[in-house]
Amino acid sequence: MSASRTEAVAASYDEVAELYTNISRDVMMNQPVDRAVLAVFAELVQAGPVGTVADLGCGPGRITGHLDSLGLRVFGLDASAEMVRIAREVHPHLRFEHAAMERLEVADGELAAIIAWYSMIHLPPEQLPEVFGEFARALAPGGLLQLAFQAADDGVDMQPYDHRVAPVTRWSPSRLTELLGPAGFTPITHSVRVADPDERTPHGYLLVRKSG
Repeated sequence: MSASRTEAVAASYDEVAELYTNISRDVMMNQPVDRAVLAVFAELVQAGPVGTVADLGCGPGRITGHLDSLGLRVFGLDASAEMVRIAREVHPHLRFEHAAMERLEVADGELAAIIAWYSMIHLPPEQLPEVFGEFARALAPGGLLQLAFQAADDGVDMQPYDHRVAPVTRWSPSRLTELLGPAGFTPITHSVRVADPDERTPHGYLLVRKSG
């Protein structure tokens, strides 16, 4: 995203940070699929070289804290200053940075894994190849990238729909896999969870590895 668009989205999340934190606090307890996806991710990270995991677009640190409980060395990053403030308050033993994911302040190959849990959903579709290239730069050879996102049907590239904070683009796992290929990522697994009665869309999960 352009700097102005990133700032606008971040400001929108600043305004709803407390509400978002309260609503999402117990989500993991009611989502066994999410817990299973994160457990597989954590196990594969632990099976590889020791290194740091970056939770990009971490919000109030819900996923960061869960991955920490699974034994990963993880830090969070978010463009919303208010989200970062809450994350630091809720998880004082973890590191959280106020920054955007489009330009990561890490050395080439520094990260063992990256997770972007519904945090690339506001990016313009045309910017994803550049962002995926930045993820590849930051990851060590063989590093893992876990994505979660609102899913579109297979064969449909993208379907924008209204979001309470900012417009969201829905993706099919197959289309995201195609976009990740030129950045040097190969797929490990993907899945789609049907929407719960109180949800508007299905949910997609995609795990890929940076080529060694």
